[in-house]
Amino acid sequence: MSFISSNTSLLRLFLWLIAAHSFITGLMLIVLPSESLAFFGFEIIEKFFSTQGGVFHIVMGIAYVLAAENLGRSDLVIYFSISAKFIASVFLFSYFFFKSLIWVVAFSGAGDLIMGIILLVLFINYKKELNAQKG
Repeated sequence: MSFISSNTSLLRLFLWLIAAHSFITGLMLIVLPSESLAFFGFEIIEKFFSTQGGVFHIVMGIAYVLAAENLGRSDLVIYFSISAKFIASVFLFSYFFFKSLIWVVAFSGAGDLIMGIILLVLFINYKKELNAQKG
């Protein structure tokens, strides 16, 4: 029973950490001036696009919080979250290798891939323990 509780706690904690990451990333994209993004390897862009990306990250952060706070009733949100991390990593690595060698894009791709793998493993362990408890 404590192991199930531990898997639940780990999954919930990790979803909260991903949510915090998304909120912080979103806020940075919204508040950082376009010129500051040059440090990360981006050319100066219209501020609208970084703000739009920031809002998207905040929306995703809300989805992660909903999943964390509604475990057991939010499998679809967790599946969506896992998919979002893997799709983001494919996009980011594709952009890095085929469009522009921006270091933060590769770093973000690796981060999303790692978060997706960890989230997938935690979710699988959580579901296995729930099924074992029922069985």
